[in-house]
Amino acid sequence: MKILLTGATGYIAQRLLPILLQDGHDVVCCVRDRLRFQASELASPKVQLVEVDFLKPETLRNIPPDIDAAYYLIHSMASPTGDFTQLEATAAQNFVEALRPTGARQIIYLSGIVNQPQLSKHLRSRQQVEHILTTADIPLTTLRAGIIVGSGSASFEIIRDLVEKLPIMVAPRWLHTRCQPIAIRNVVAFLAGVLLRPETYQASYDIGGPDVLSYKEMLLQFAQVRGLKRTIVVVPVMTPKLSSYWLYFVTATSYPLACHLVDSMKVEVVGSPNKLDSLLGIDLIPYKEAISMAFDKIEQNEVISSWKDALATPVLHKGLAQYIEVPVKGCFKDHRRIKVADGERTLDKIWSIGGQTGWYYGNWLWALRGLMDQMVGGVGLRRGRRSPSRIKAGDALDFWRVLLASRSQKRLLLYAEMKLPGEAWLEFRLLPDNTLEQTATFRPLGIWGRLYWYAVLPFHGYIFEGMIRQLARP
Repeated sequence: MKILLTGATGYIAQRLLPILLQDGHDVVCCVRDRLRFQASELASPKVQLVEVDFLKPETLRNIPPDIDAAYYLIHSMASPTGDFTQLEATAAQNFVEALRPTGARQIIYLSGIVNQPQLSKHLRSRQQVEHILTTADIPLTTLRAGIIVGSGSASFEIIRDLVEKLPIMVAPRWLHTRCQPIAIRNVVAFLAGVLLRPETYQASYDIGGPDVLSYKEMLLQFAQVRGLKRTIVVVPVMTPKLSSYWLYFVTATSYPLACHLVDSMKVEVVGSPNKLDSLLGIDLIPYKEAISMAFDKIEQNEVISSWKDALATPVLHKGLAQYIEVPVKGCFKDHRRIKVADGERTLDKIWSIGGQTGWYYGNWLWALRGLMDQMVGGVGLRRGRRSPSRIKAGDALDFWRVLLASRSQKRLLLYAEMKLPGEAWLEFRLLPDNTLEQTATFRPLGIWGRLYWYAVLPFHGYIFEGMIRQLARP
């Protein structure tokens, strides 16, 4: 069967794709930017990659007509710009129009649990999208999930940040809200299991794990799995805005996403019982076991996808390819060269830069710059990196985005996603004669951009000179 997979660079789709291929399907992956497509399965003859932006109807002609089913895995809650409710509605409507002329016999949609009379903005948007998808005259199967637990998921990483960073937590009252977490492995099994099963057409199912817990219980059980003793004091005085700031400064989440999460966490997300797990032969994974499985993946360096890969800079939505050619005119540059004794060793260091490894020199200044960025609503250094030694185009790397990472070309190019009065690139290139070139490029925006460059120039001299010397050391 030929399956259309939307949101193919997203957290869920990257987990689902290998399963679809393993089941023998041909998969058409819809991406806005092919350079961000991470899957190693791209080399498979069963994978077709098409560039589609569901906010731009003119791109939808790239969708082939001979598809049998389609997964709708698009959401905009973490979008740095615009009203995500309107964005999601527009994308869903365009998706419906694109699918009508195809041979699709089923749409599968992953939504949120919506069993309460008062819903958050996020859950109302999910409900609205579901309604739009029903207008396609193609059988719709909706799976509604709450908190998804898995290595790299937003919920998992936020809980991990809170538990591992704070021995004592003073938390808002929404920690008493109940939810029904589900392991990512179960989510993927449900998504794959309902594919082209007529008995699931025109039906919706709440999917969740076997445990119904409050957020406070989730935090404490996470601590138990990690062997940590934690104390949580719930206070009634935290407003939603204060709660959002609390999440933003303590965890790796962005401020817009923190606001939406706090809004959603005030609503109970417990699923209605159904027999879908029995129908599909799925064994539901308890919450504690899901946490242990996630850490197994982390420790084995096998995190397939991460919520942090979502773009933080709206300008990059135009595509990474437009920024690979670093500008020359109207730019400030810090260019340094040095001979290296061991080229492979230097490349290994470059490919491990950032995250837990740090930036090799003046790490306290990098941390200070990250904190300053966070104070003005930027991503700071909190995102780290997915793997300590592997890196690919599209990866998030602290407050940078990887534009190009080629060991064969011996070149790494990063684009800044921090808050800046301009645009910034950082490039490392190892030449054939074992000369390492390190270039920081800044294209200022107006007078403030120029003032910014001169203000940080003394720090650049200290940081960049020290960094290139450390990279060159054998």
